[in-house]
Amino acid sequence: MARRPLIKPRKIATQRRSRATVDALVEATARILVKEGFDKASTNRIAAVAGVSVGSLYQYFPSKEALVAAVIERHQQEIMQMVRRELAGVLTESVEKAVHKLVTVAVKAHRVDPKLHRVLAEQIPRVGKLEKLETFNRENFALFSTYLEMHRDELRIDDLGLASFVCVTAIEALTHNAVLHYSRMLSDETMEALVEEAARLVTGYLKR
Repeated sequence: MARRPLIKPRKIATQRRSRATVDALVEATARILVKEGFDKASTNRIAAVAGVSVGSLYQYFPSKEALVAAVIERHQQEIMQMVRRELAGVLTESVEKAVHKLVTVAVKAHRVDPKLHRVLAEQIPRVGKLEKLETFNRENFALFSTYLEMHRDELRIDDLGLASFVCVTAIEALTHNAVLHYSRMLSDETMEALVEEAARLVTGYLKR
């Protein structure tokens, strides 16, 4: 049985110079993934693009998979910060407004560096299970479950946990495919119409 690659950093950079080295390595990894793909992202190639030695790379990262994991974590943090900011106050909104905002924010999240987002979505299974992604998903489900609980009297469904799963999964799947795979085919007007239709679909499932 093949050993799973190590994806945790060897050590955390604390000084300004070491943080700059790590940032350069992570940024170089992201650029290579977008332009050349996972298979071309060797540690030698990453070090060369970052302008550091391979020895310096191995001081912080045990493998290229660890570097890809660092890129995923950085990208995920950027998305999480945006989502939290955009959804602040959503718990007090009506069902119609809250669902529309959730779909709109999901589209916006997938538009955060979409080329990198697409590559990472494809490479995550090759890198391994990442706790940060699980945490992000749990956070979305928890927020939506809290919202449904607060608005239970307006809803036709009884199993709020199942409803949260259905809604969040449907919104994620729809917006992921629309933004990352069909964006060239969808005009801004069509994308806005898609948001409206998706919001109508989810609201119709939830409301009495």
